[in-house]
Amino acid sequence: MSDEYTFDWQRRERTGIAEAVLCANKSCSQIAEIVALAQKRNESLLLTRLSEEAATHLAAEHQNIDWHALSATAFVDNGLPGPVSSDCVIVTAGTSDVPVAEEARRTLLFNGLHVGVLHDCGVAGLWRLTDQLPVLSKAQVVIAVAGMEGALFSVLAGLIPGLVIAVPGSTGYGISSDGKAALSSALATCAPGVVVVNIDNGFGAACALLKIIARR
Repeated sequence: MSDEYTFDWQRRERTGIAEAVLCANKSCSQIAEIVALAQKRNESLLLTRLSEEAATHLAAEHQNIDWHALSATAFVDNGLPGPVSSDCVIVTAGTSDVPVAEEARRTLLFNGLHVGVLHDCGVAGLWRLTDQLPVLSKAQVVIAVAGMEGALFSVLAGLIPGLVIAVPGSTGYGISSDGKAALSSALATCAPGVVVVNIDNGFGAACALLKIIARR
């Protein structure tokens, strides 16, 4: 095996969440080596930011690769736990935010948690959000994904009792600056108790939710 990486197989025991493989900027051969090692150990594995080219390359060699194009994630399934339903929800401001939301959903699914997903609830048509309040108000944790100016985070956190994990999205144009405007809005929100992760970091938001659920 290559000496270019040292895989952390004990991370789940230490932190409760297994190491995932960030596939961006890795070659197909590097990813294939990591997957082959997981197969040899009979370990399941979550791959993130996996390109279609790399996914096709893996599928040609391994039968138990579950690739999801929209989220750019794949599972190496060597016995994943069946998903358990939860009272958590993922909500997006618009359709452009769906890939980030799907990265979060798939990360949770890999770790055995099923969550509801509500799309296109942006505040430009506020009724789209308020119509979903009966569902959102029952959620213990809500992962909210929004680009542009990120107004969804403050409005949502001012309406529901559950924790809001804000994921600034890179969707938008002009001064939105690839998500920096939404990130600034999330960090500067006047709604108390909003937790913020990095731009487009659906994986990180899912990991934060998993830790909250585990501690409960």
